[in-house]
Amino acid sequence: MKKILALSLAVLFVLLAFAGCGGKTETTENGSETAGKLVMATNASFPPYEYKDGDAIVGIDAEIADAIAKKIGMELEIVDTEFDSIIAGVQSGKFSMGMAGMTVTEKRMESVNFSDTYAKGVQVIIVKEDSTIAGPEDLGDVMIGVQQSTTGHIYASDDYGEDHVTAFKTGNDAVQALVADKVSAVIIDNEPAKSYVASNPGLKILDTAYAEEDYAICVAKENTELLDKINTALAELTKDGTIDAIITKYIPA
Repeated sequence: MKKILALSLAVLFVLLAFAGCGGKTETTENGSETAGKLVMATNASFPPYEYKDGDAIVGIDAEIADAIAKKIGMELEIVDTEFDSIIAGVQSGKFSMGMAGMTVTEKRMESVNFSDTYAKGVQVIIVKEDSTIAGPEDLGDVMIGVQQSTTGHIYASDDYGEDHVTAFKTGNDAVQALVADKVSAVIIDNEPAKSYVASNPGLKILDTAYAEEDYAICVAKENTELLDKINTALAELTKDGTIDAIITKYIPA
């Protein structure tokens, strides 16, 4: 009996030793940063900030995120997801950060923290070339298309009422609804608006801007260490001209 007990204890000690030497994976507060990986959530239908080139996700945000990851010594992984699931995923720790041409708003700041601003955005209005809509003042009695959960969606709903707004999963879906006369105008960021208009003859962007905003990176509220690292990296990348070079590559002056 003593021999059996001794053998059992020996086996137990071996298993405990194995567990202590590598059987367990260490994690941080945010599980998505395990093993030095920086997981960025985005919505790859927002050119030139993020879009797909074959299987790869490219664009301004993708390149800036890669530069940040290198600065802080982590490996970048980009995950394409629906825009309105990004903040929840960052909150839960599924993603390290969200970067998707995301505007800082008071409502979003209730759920996540934001980095320093790295780019400026302008919301514009797309209409058909023969439209009588000349500016924001003409949108009160028409149906407006927007991308779900974006600031265009938020602003239009506040300004004109939910009954005058139709939300779509992607900006392209909203534009196709405009082409098909299901909506009379689309409110969206200026840069993807240029791409959508170039790809769909018969559309134009109104000269009058609808709103101006700041783009930043969202991080879970408790993950202050990562936020500090991101802000430090952004400051260095701004100072050495990297961010300006990336933006100019996609948006020539």
